[in-house]
Amino acid sequence: MTRRVRLWLLALSGVGLAALLVAACLRLPGFGGDRHPYGTRAVHASLARRTANTIASVNFDQRAFDTLGEMTILFASVLGTVVLLRQTRDERRGAPEPEDVAPAVRRYALVVLPVALLTGLYVIAHGQLSPGGGFQGGVVAATALHLLYLGVDYRALERIRPLGLYEAGDAVAASAYVVTGLAGVLGGSAFLANTLLPHGTFNTLSSGGTVPLLNAAIGMEVACAVVVLLARFLDQAVEIEEGSGK
Repeated sequence: MTRRVRLWLLALSGVGLAALLVAACLRLPGFGGDRHPYGTRAVHASLARRTANTIASVNFDQRAFDTLGEMTILFASVLGTVVLLRQTRDERRGAPEPEDVAPAVRRYALVVLPVALLTGLYVIAHGQLSPGGGFQGGVVAATALHLLYLGVDYRALERIRPLGLYEAGDAVAASAYVVTGLAGVLGGSAFLANTLLPHGTFNTLSSGGTVPLLNAAIGMEVACAVVVLLARFLDQAVEIEEGSGK
């Protein structure tokens, strides 16, 4: 394909996309008005399925298939990073040097680490009830572990971060999301339809049907993915050296 043909294809695609965006904008409700059809329907569906957090209802119920795509993008990104940053033949792994950390920083990191980790797990567990959820809580929980790297040293972080386990956890969590969706199909409904479990009592941890299950799967997947992602970058910065040792 020549450069001229590629430019024509780009121009035609751009014109088509612009036309669709303009058509969509012309059908939007007036700014500042009281007519919000999507929001009204989303809130109604959220309440009908006993999910107090409407955002969680949208992410893990009304458009749970889209969230599957977002999770797959993260999974593929981490997989690509693992492949690109793997140790090559002309590299060797050296022992990380002990770090000299200020006592105040060490005390702060060790005190905040369990609090931050508990906060991340709380955000995941209460995703269907209050702001937050698997994506946010997973990132908080994963980064909380790395306070050990800041407060002690890299060897201490490695002791509580067996990469094989986190890589397996990432794959298991992603599979759990898909299996939950398939369970709905086997139960006679649609893929990822929120009909598998009772919707429970509104504003309780057991409410929302399959929303808490999908939310927990996302939380585990994001937490494990972020740990693996940071591990590969930190390995390159701290442990992996050129074959000559430089």
